[in-house]
Amino acid sequence: MMKKIVKKWGLFSVILLLSIGIIVGCGTQGQKTQDKAVATQNDKKEAFKDSGKQFPVTITDDANREVTIEEEPETIVSIQTSNTEIAFALGLGDKIIGVSDYDNYPPEVEKIEKVGAQDINSELVLTLLPDIALVTDYHYKTHPETLKQFEDAGIDVVVVGSAESFEDVYSKIEMIGTATGSKIEAEKIVTDMKERIQAIKDKAAAVKDKKKVWVEVSPAPDIFTTGQNTFMHEMLETIQATNAAEDQEGWVKMTEEEIVKLNPDVIITTYGYYVDNPTAGVLSREGWTEVPAVKNKNVFDVDSDTVTRPGPRLIEGVETLAELIYPEIYKQ
Repeated sequence: MMKKIVKKWGLFSVILLLSIGIIVGCGTQGQKTQDKAVATQNDKKEAFKDSGKQFPVTITDDANREVTIEEEPETIVSIQTSNTEIAFALGLGDKIIGVSDYDNYPPEVEKIEKVGAQDINSELVLTLLPDIALVTDYHYKTHPETLKQFEDAGIDVVVVGSAESFEDVYSKIEMIGTATGSKIEAEKIVTDMKERIQAIKDKAAAVKDKKKVWVEVSPAPDIFTTGQNTFMHEMLETIQATNAAEDQEGWVKMTEEEIVKLNPDVIITTYGYYVDNPTAGVLSREGWTEVPAVKNKNVFDVDSDTVTRPGPRLIEGVETLAELIYPEIYKQ
């Protein structure tokens, strides 16, 4: 409460000083100078209003709850890898005091306290006592008592739901930006992503023969791919490529026999972070020698996080896929 009073008094003092300045200007420089001072004051007010940093602020989170955040958070716990990446991209890295057990980007997260994953280390979070906790819809559905404990302790809890499209990701970035006083930074990130996507779409107009692409998110014998309503599907559509599994929905398991019949021109794997040389593994599969992607050695592994994790790096994933699948267009 004292912090809020100080903030309000500080703002009042600034406005008061500006008002005095206008009065003095009126007496010494005339109406023209007064009008200029008033305009300057209004510009400052508008800039403050648009900065996204005025509090309290009320948001509707992804659990459809209205959450009012009284003051700009000074400490943050993020219990989801994508939310952590978003927070760092917003310039909030120095405020993050707790992350999930699976956080791996940016490298700075290695030095930050791990507070659990699907199962939250509630005692540790309550010991850290952050101003705000970024949790998931899974936490909201399965650990309501824990989240209630956080709120009772004065921690603002914001539920960030799952995402299946770039539009979903833009929404998450903007919501986290508003909740943390980083609205302008969020708008810049979203604008940059949209501009880069548009640049890719513009170049995709040069594609004459669409390539069929098989995406493999786990290796044999249990091979999974991504169908519609996944980032990979949207990415392939963006660069004018055809998802070989476009008839499927979400993440699905398929047999080698089914995959070979699809006859893909390009194969993309995403599990190189835990399987040695996945490209060689695909190229050496028995019965795959006549598949165009294997015959022409168009098999590539990409960083899984950039094509599946709903955060700012998704745009890097699209750019990488574009260069691998259509190098003649995107590597010029």
